[in-house]
Amino acid sequence: MAASSANKGLTTQRFSELEPSLSKKTLDVLDTCGFHFCTPVQRATIPLLCSYKDVAVDAATGSGKTLAFIVPVIEILRRISEPPKPHQVLGIIISPTRELSTQIYHVAEPFSSTLPNFKAALLVGGSNIKLDVEKIEDEGANLLIGTPGRLFDIMERLDVLDFRNLEILILDEADRLLDMGFQKQITSIMSRLPKLRRTGLFSATQTEAVEELSRAGLRNPVSINVRAEVKAHGELAPSANASFSKTPFGLHIEYLECEADEKPSQLVHFLSENSFKKIIIYFMTCACVDYWGAVLPQLGTLKGCTLIPLHGRMKQMLQREDLIFRVLIGLFRVGRTARMGRTGNAIVFLLPKEDAYVEFLQIRRVPLQERKNSNFPLDIIPEIRAAAKKDRDAMEKGLRAFVSYVRAYKEHICSYIFRWKELDIGKLGMGYGLLQLPSMPELKRYSLSTNNFTPVNDIDLSEIKYKDKAREKQRKKNLSRKLEIASEPRPKPIKPTSDTKGEMKKKTQRQRHAVQTVEDEEEMEREYRLLKKLKKGAITESEFAKLTGMDDCLEGEGLLESGIVSPEAKTKNSKQRNLVGKPGKSKSRKGKSGSKKSNSFLRQCSRV
Repeated sequence: MAASSANKGLTTQRFSELEPSLSKKTLDVLDTCGFHFCTPVQRATIPLLCSYKDVAVDAATGSGKTLAFIVPVIEILRRISEPPKPHQVLGIIISPTRELSTQIYHVAEPFSSTLPNFKAALLVGGSNIKLDVEKIEDEGANLLIGTPGRLFDIMERLDVLDFRNLEILILDEADRLLDMGFQKQITSIMSRLPKLRRTGLFSATQTEAVEELSRAGLRNPVSINVRAEVKAHGELAPSANASFSKTPFGLHIEYLECEADEKPSQLVHFLSENSFKKIIIYFMTCACVDYWGAVLPQLGTLKGCTLIPLHGRMKQMLQREDLIFRVLIGLFRVGRTARMGRTGNAIVFLLPKEDAYVEFLQIRRVPLQERKNSNFPLDIIPEIRAAAKKDRDAMEKGLRAFVSYVRAYKEHICSYIFRWKELDIGKLGMGYGLLQLPSMPELKRYSLSTNNFTPVNDIDLSEIKYKDKAREKQRKKNLSRKLEIASEPRPKPIKPTSDTKGEMKKKTQRQRHAVQTVEDEEEMEREYRLLKKLKKGAITESEFAKLTGMDDCLEGEGLLESGIVSPEAKTKNSKQRNLVGKPGKSKSRKGKSGSKKSNSFLRQCSRV
């Protein structure tokens, strides 16, 4: 969780006082954007890059690195005597994610617009690459900003781009570029560029891989190491005996230990006390964001507070907000606060068994201070459960969030600290306000503690209705259809007779395989016809499951349409679907006929 406050930590060095001096147009843009004084990394980096020196910069997140390379890139390109040709690439900026690339592009836009006959292009994944190719072919591009994967694809597809006169290459977040597996693309991109160029490598950590990249891609680089200094007890101080922190100057990080069933109450208490501040809360999964983004606004304590859920699977435009929910990415994402010399605060909620994480972060030069729990926070669990009883949507979102959290915790990168088998499932379920614990393999196969969970037994979960009348009407319609299908007698499977078994034994392996292949294709033909009926609306999902023999895979009334399926059903379902495929001729003699078509069939099923 992060919150920003006042502006501190800037140097007394003005941009107008840097040597070599910046152009008037660049200074005007800086002044318009409210940038008057340099941060330490800007003061150290901009003069060197503007003097045509290669630099390897090691600075904390939020220290102003973006402006530290945008300004010299623009200044170097401004000094070119002749206007660039449309497809003459003079600069490249590479960053690990499309979000960061987009941010860099928007920061660079007001500066690049001051260059005559100059075009900057944003190249990131998530969009049709053909559109990027057509746009560059029609309009040209002189500065490329993007992710390594998309830049590599563009270089492979477009011969019209000319890199022979490239002036500068910037690698932002180089440590993350390598951690995310982009070394091959970066090496390929650098091999296409002229060696007589300026290169800037910016990173939050100097790993061996980053140092190796620096040796390979930079010529006599100047190393710049800008760190915030902290005393042993965590206060910022420019002391000679101080240790260095990897977090931004002015950032104060705290940790709060509490049990899983107390965490929501502690969180809501903190939010109510800081409702006048802008706050970002990071959750583990998208499902958790959806659930808490729907439940928290219903609590009386947070009435009048604007809460906006946000994660990567959402498509929405955000304006100014008071509170945002996002998916957890990296180290608490504390870099979202205390940026550009400002001060900020961050809090991480830990279970008592996760206290080793504090020592782990301190070893990695990330200082944390303990925050005391609120003594008498309002217990919000009854309110959350009441919301689930009133709206089936809240109940189902809670189940999905709970399951997604357990499975994400199971895959945590620090598994030796975050040991999922030691989770108190009972307290976790209470913290999520569940009415009953879901059926999932993790609870059945492993002896996880559920003793501290108190189920709600005075209510039939199948009777909980959606607040949305249209969804409730559709749910009832699906339930009635399912009951009608269930009342119909199911045909008993014909067991093979002893004569049939003997006949199969007498046949050769190839003959047995040929018979089995024909039977499989007939079965796939039948199920494919049913799928087409399902897509046209001639039959419902319940009828499709009934006719294909997969109705037993769906457990619990009314949960078919919500997508909540029992673990046993998922196991059975996966086994049955291995035999399902699109009809077609066998292409293999080894029993693999129709496998590709089967996968295509399953993809169609999942879309339906």
